[in-house]
Amino acid sequence: MKVKEIMSKDLASIRSEDSVENAARLMKEYNVGSVPVCNNSQVVGIVTDRDITLRATARGQSAVSNKVSDVMSSNPVVGDPEMDVNEAAGIMSEKQIRRLPIVENNRLVGIVSLGDISTEPSQQRTAGEALKNISDSGFGSM
Repeated sequence: MKVKEIMSKDLASIRSEDSVENAARLMKEYNVGSVPVCNNSQVVGIVTDRDITLRATARGQSAVSNKVSDVMSSNPVVGDPEMDVNEAAGIMSEKQIRRLPIVENNRLVGIVSLGDISTEPSQQRTAGEALKNISDSGFGSM
């Protein structure tokens, strides 16, 4: 099965110069825990609710004046819509991430999560193994 068959295509993204407050609002609006950061449609990072908590709020920094670029994880791992779901799960497991932005022709076209993978009956074992590997190390903030 290809990633393009299960990835989410209804995406929210944010620019690196936007405020952390706007990122949090976007997460609330879309009911997500992370948002890809794009400049000119190219993925340059990802910001998570954990990034906001640990890199801004816990340090007493303002969500209004801080930019997404101040708290985001830069150079995120990305996937391709034509890649096999097992390959995507393997990357997620290896890199300790729960969501993988999907890029085609240097443009964000989707995002695949462990949840997307686990909803496919034929992929539940793959998703379970990836989650176990992510959870065992205590990482996986994306």
